[in-house]
Amino acid sequence: MSVPTTHPFDFDPTYGMTLEQLLAIRPPPAPEGFAAFWEARYRKALAVDPMPSLSGSTASHPDWQVSDIVYTSTGSFQIGGWLLVPRTGIVRRALVVGHGYGGREQPDFDIPVEETAILFPCFRGLSRSARPPISESPAWHVLNDIDKPDDYIIAGCVEDLWLAVSALVRLFPETAGHIGYSGISFGGGIGALAIPFDERIDRGYLEVPTFGHRPLWLTLPTTGSAQAVQIYQRRHPGVLENLRLFDAATAAARISVPMLMAPALFDPAVAPPCQFAVANAPPKFNESFILDAGHFDYVGAAAQRALLREKIGKLFRAP
Repeated sequence: MSVPTTHPFDFDPTYGMTLEQLLAIRPPPAPEGFAAFWEARYRKALAVDPMPSLSGSTASHPDWQVSDIVYTSTGSFQIGGWLLVPRTGIVRRALVVGHGYGGREQPDFDIPVEETAILFPCFRGLSRSARPPISESPAWHVLNDIDKPDDYIIAGCVEDLWLAVSALVRLFPETAGHIGYSGISFGGGIGALAIPFDERIDRGYLEVPTFGHRPLWLTLPTTGSAQAVQIYQRRHPGVLENLRLFDAATAAARISVPMLMAPALFDPAVAPPCQFAVANAPPKFNESFILDAGHFDYVGAAAQRALLREKIGKLFRAP
């Protein structure tokens, strides 16, 4: 193991917890109305016509036909991103790939899949889906309508994921029933909230997911988006009550499809106890790959990434 022992932070990004202690963390219980809240939003999202529109892209790759894509999400929000289609072979699967809170500047071309159409959406307010007055800064984006559960931007981002699936089904109807989701950090938390309520998603990969175990998320020191909410909480102590509806670990306890989880033992941006609350939550079909660190360079990272890449390829292999 190569868990970092030196770092520039004024807190311990392992939070003093051993792997055994992390594996014992359970998700918080669901608040009253949790399932009804998300099921209603999902029904609303399903009723939206995504109207995907493709155009030529400045990005290019020898193995992939790259298109810019725009589709409609809830509230008529226009979501921009990229669509990759293999230049050879047929499309048998589809994959939605989320992004971290830094947004996305281009698609990833090294995802180990074949015969797969890959959609890289930019969640509302970020990168290609930026729209004033929503701030692209994670510290402000995460606070957008945080006091209004029905309007909270995190709910909108979950709906953007569901509409990405709808767009793929519209463009590639043959992939219905064979659509996966991959997300890291911010995208991992969004995925944990979205997957259990969308039966069209048949498997998922979540790496260092955020938004897990909100009671801990609001108390542990961090450099990530939770820090902004912790500052907000000092003036609005009731924020936890709203955030319980947006707990990625609580939602993940409802996941019933095959999952690969990659939580980290050391992470200054997303506290490992919150990551493991998500990773430990699904009741079955769950495999975990423990990273030594997240959001931080470390010795042995390349070797771990190579092993993880193999597992990701196996998870999303075309049927």
